[in-house]
Amino acid sequence: MICPSCQSQNQAEFTAEMIVHLPGPENLDKPGVWLFPKLSVCLDCGVSWFTIPQPSKLLLLTSDVRKAESSAQRERFQDIARSSQLAPQ
Repeated sequence: MICPSCQSQNQAEFTAEMIVHLPGPENLDKPGVWLFPKLSVCLDCGVSWFTIPQPSKLLLLTSDVRKAESSAQRERFQDIARSSQLAPQ
């Protein structure tokens, strides 16, 4: 595979372990999702990429992201509603 950044073919593949967390302080109490992907690294520029191989892990991440986005959007709407009630007419 060619590096998407520098077009080099000088790459190596490594095994990796990582925990993916949802962003934001509202998600601090949620557990992370453990992943063990193959990590491809361009040895010329350092760009790295991986694919989540387990469909169940991907489903877990996407459902948690949708819940977090929905919750954040709901909070923004509530903030807007509160500020419009407080604003002078």
